[in-house]
Amino acid sequence: MRIGLLTEGGYPYASGESRLWCDRLVRGLAQHEFDIYALSRSARQEDGGWVPLPPHVRRVRTAPLWATPPDHARRGTARASRGYGRRDRRCFAEHFEQLTAALCRATEPTGGTAFADGLYGLAELARDRGGLRAALRSETAARVLEAGCRAPGARRSAHSATVPDYLALTDELERALRPLSLDWYGADGLGAVDLCHAASGGTAALPGLLAKRFFGVPLLVTEYGVQLRAHYLAAGRAAVAPLAPPVRALLAAFHGRLAAEVYRQAAVITPGNAHARRWQERCGADRAKLRTVHPGLEAERFAAVGEGTDGGEPRTLVWVGRIEPAKDLVGLLHAFAEVRKEEPETRLRIIATPVREPEAATYLAHCRALAAQLFPDEAATAHAVGDNPVSFEEIGGPEAPELADAYAAGCVIVLSSVVEGFPVSLVEAMLCGRATVSTDAGAVIEAIGGTGLVVPPRNPRALADACVALLRDPERRARLGAAARARALELFTVEQNLAAFRALYLELLSLAPVRRDIEALDPDGAPLPFAHPAEAYVPGHWTATVRPGPAWAGAAMATGGGHV
Repeated sequence: MRIGLLTEGGYPYASGESRLWCDRLVRGLAQHEFDIYALSRSARQEDGGWVPLPPHVRRVRTAPLWATPPDHARRGTARASRGYGRRDRRCFAEHFEQLTAALCRATEPTGGTAFADGLYGLAELARDRGGLRAALRSETAARVLEAGCRAPGARRSAHSATVPDYLALTDELERALRPLSLDWYGADGLGAVDLCHAASGGTAALPGLLAKRFFGVPLLVTEYGVQLRAHYLAAGRAAVAPLAPPVRALLAAFHGRLAAEVYRQAAVITPGNAHARRWQERCGADRAKLRTVHPGLEAERFAAVGEGTDGGEPRTLVWVGRIEPAKDLVGLLHAFAEVRKEEPETRLRIIATPVREPEAATYLAHCRALAAQLFPDEAATAHAVGDNPVSFEEIGGPEAPELADAYAAGCVIVLSSVVEGFPVSLVEAMLCGRATVSTDAGAVIEAIGGTGLVVPPRNPRALADACVALLRDPERRARLGAAARARALELFTVEQNLAAFRALYLELLSLAPVRRDIEALDPDGAPLPFAHPAEAYVPGHWTATVRPGPAWAGAAMATGGGHV
């Protein structure tokens, strides 16, 4: 089987949230061929290069979403736009007007198809005329947007838009719709794959929508963090040049309509947890298409700590993760101040991944200053050197050279987030057999089950009480840690993740095979009898239900023999 893996800001680049699980997926399913279609988010990401790719990755096609249009065209990732004639301009205005009307209306009528009609109309125009870049940045596009914002029934936020807002929105839409102008949609591109697997929703899934539209290729969408939710969160953060409220509202409407169309066209949607699943259902995903597939972590990486007898330093709390405001380290420090009142000998080690973003560096500096204020350096005598009970460290440093060493450093692992998707650090702590205290954010309860203590977010007093309870009860810590490791080994390993996607690939290909006309011809161009069996066109139970595969298919997959 030939899989088109669609990514944005992740694999095969050396950075990105989806890099690890995509790499494990590709390497674990070596019986299939993979074509990678990757959208990059920044020049720094591209400069970082690719991770080493296995031999069954046959092709890698990339395109930047960050580059300015002239640079974008110069890199050869999009076809050169031919000049639009009068008929083409009229066609563009018609389709862009449909898409704009769907964005400007507060709600689309039940069964409304304006967004989809406009999107696919623009896609066909881009395929026939070499791209949309110039048209989307034209005066025509701005005038269509202005008419949509001032039309009767438009959302209130759109009415206040001004000319600079129209120009800013056309710029944002051009970037979001840039995949429509790529040269990936040929018989030797996405038309040659048997299945498109989008590693996230949103813009990454756009090529999959077009592959289904143009070639009938089934689409599988995996979301461990819902892209629409990520867009909403990003829109609320301060930026160098914040977008005006009308632009933010209309751009959010675009991403919401796009998510709904991706979910409508996908054959199967695999959320990584119940939290993501609820978001998808709220955005219009059909419940019958949803199959929860938990992320897979490398259990072997944490086996030495998880199976060891050392329960960690009995008076040390450990926080492990990425430095950002959503992790609420400020709340954690205030909670630790309460812990110190009850258990004065307790220490807190904050062990983070290396900080690279300016926002993260600023937040880290603020947390260091707060720690120095809350916990002045303590000394036993007037002539001794003081010591702060809070330490800020990096993974890879002398005290925690490996990730497993960070979790091994303490007896209780703390998660203090106010916003969380799937808590990977919490599952890693579970694999290490550590007792955990966490806030009820995202999929925390789903991941931890009953194997740890969970408290409300933004409640330092409750967080402190839970930590003190575990610090004073080593037997309870041991029981919770053992139960946590058993749960993680059952639900969150690479093996279970690969088994789920292996079965989904075979199921989708059996229920929705791609029938290419060229496959019905012999080398001389003559028709091949029975190339497409007649029963494949007759509706019946064999095309509507999932049937168990034969035993020999499972054996072939287990041994990795042959290509499907």
